[in-house]
Amino acid sequence: MAGTDFSAIREEFDLPARFSAAALTEAEEAARAAHRPGPEPLADATDLPLVTIDPPGAKDLDQALAVQRRRSGFRVHYAIADLAAFVRPEGALDQEAGTRGQTVYLPDGSVPLHPPSLSESAASLLPGEVRRAVLWTIDTDAHGQPVDVDVRRALVRSTAQYDYETVERAFATDSAPEPVRALAELGPLRRELAVQRGAIELQLPEQEVVPDGNGSWSITLRPRGDVDAWNAEISLMTGMCAAQIMLEAGAGILRTLPDAEPEAVRWLQRSAQALGVPWPDGADTAKVLASLDPDRPESLALFSDTTRLLRGAGYTAFDGTPPAEDGHAGIGGPYAHVTAPIRRLVDRYGTEICLAVNAGREVPEWVKAALPRLPEVMSASDTLAGRVERACIDLAEVWLLAPRVGETFEAVVLRVDGNHGSDDDKARGAEPGGDHEPRKGKAEILLDDPPVLAKCPATGMTEGQRVAVRLVDVDVDRRTVSFERA
Repeated sequence: MAGTDFSAIREEFDLPARFSAAALTEAEEAARAAHRPGPEPLADATDLPLVTIDPPGAKDLDQALAVQRRRSGFRVHYAIADLAAFVRPEGALDQEAGTRGQTVYLPDGSVPLHPPSLSESAASLLPGEVRRAVLWTIDTDAHGQPVDVDVRRALVRSTAQYDYETVERAFATDSAPEPVRALAELGPLRRELAVQRGAIELQLPEQEVVPDGNGSWSITLRPRGDVDAWNAEISLMTGMCAAQIMLEAGAGILRTLPDAEPEAVRWLQRSAQALGVPWPDGADTAKVLASLDPDRPESLALFSDTTRLLRGAGYTAFDGTPPAEDGHAGIGGPYAHVTAPIRRLVDRYGTEICLAVNAGREVPEWVKAALPRLPEVMSASDTLAGRVERACIDLAEVWLLAPRVGETFEAVVLRVDGNHGSDDDKARGAEPGGDHEPRKGKAEILLDDPPVLAKCPATGMTEGQRVAVRLVDVDVDRRTVSFERA
């Protein structure tokens, strides 16, 4: 039986259906006052040819950019929606956003952090509209390394709204919009710097639930083209610049992830050997992963194993003394969230710190007062958003597969219990992959079509192997599917 909406997921996770009347009133009043002069003069940057690049149909537009090639390197103009201009500290809207933490996305609509009158209208960097923004200007050297950073409030006007696929096609035909043409140079430079920093990037496919055209839903693998990756590098670079500003000022909130334990890296190296993935002597994890073809089964299996190295992500707030552990292993250095304040609570606070430091002012007291509670709020909302996303995918999978019990599917084995350093294996003294003999237990598989992630008895299976599996059961109520080796 095919489903039509995800209301059951909303009820299960008790997602808020509406904003309070007081929060809505504040948002509407702030939206009406958006074009009135504020207490401080704003720089007029409406002449910058900024553009946005987002998924098709997006209305909550946090970022607009323009990248220029210069004789000595690049100049990046990065405008970020200025939510602090709309949200009164400790007001009803601020308090409600503080309980939500971030926008939660479901296939049939989002549960926004801010009311649509702000998130999809007055605060959103919609094309052709003059908007209040926080404008980052970052100059880099010829290698893409930042050499000068400025951040200040400004009025901006996006000149166009693009989606990733459109810009990808434009680059392929040498017709990329002028404001982002230099991304094709700066993006790869930034990605190379990431590898040099030791940043660990997993190129695992992302599942996405999309309308099937018949009133229900299907699942696809979300492609990540070059433009998506290059655009992400601009956001990451800005977040790294923000982290440095905070660390030098002695106040801020960082997104942190501890380095992998040496033993975990050794287990991954042995898993690569078992999969037949070359790991040259002395090569670090970042360089090995960056060299892999993400479409090959053995690469997918190794990426799946590598998730074990990226555990313990959190938020670290500080005021007075920078933290002893300030890095993010996935990025290869200190990093802070400042580029998505419409959708993520912490960005508004991080941005205010950077603005204050850049202007030589004291960090606002309302920001400092919030720092101690932000890590818990953001970690809880991250967990909730992840669980909701997984539940929606699971529900779409059972809707898709319920009529197909008994059919056979082709799949790739991503992970086999015992082949990647489980606690049971450690107790037996085994190594991940070992001699790469098939083991018993459970395997994680990825079907070719539809692209469903599932569990299967692992008898006779090895990681990276292509197998045929048979669908033996679908439990719609529990959102589970069961397969066996065909």
